[in-house]
Amino acid sequence: MDKQTEIEIQAAAFRRLQKHLMEERTDVQNIDLMNMAGFCRNCLARWYQEAANERGIDMDKTAAREAFYGMTMAEWKAGYQTEAGPGKQAEFEVSLKENVTDKQ
Repeated sequence: MDKQTEIEIQAAAFRRLQKHLMEERTDVQNIDLMNMAGFCRNCLARWYQEAANERGIDMDKTAAREAFYGMTMAEWKAGYQTEAGPGKQAEFEVSLKENVTDKQ
């Protein structure tokens, strides 16, 4: 497989993951993704931002999230986010530390 084809396939897989999370599984909460998988939609948006920044494109967290979510965070939260109980929040703090904070 040539490099360009590989890049196109990787991009297609990313778009499919994005569609799955944003259209087909809006019921899955970010906190549950983070607690179980060590990443969530916000992580994917951050990785998108980092990739843009590495290529000299000035993109902040808000713009990256809007690009990934296809809407503002306020719109996403109002339409899809549910309240997380104390147990989930405690698990999230551990997962965030292990998968994000300590890795930076």
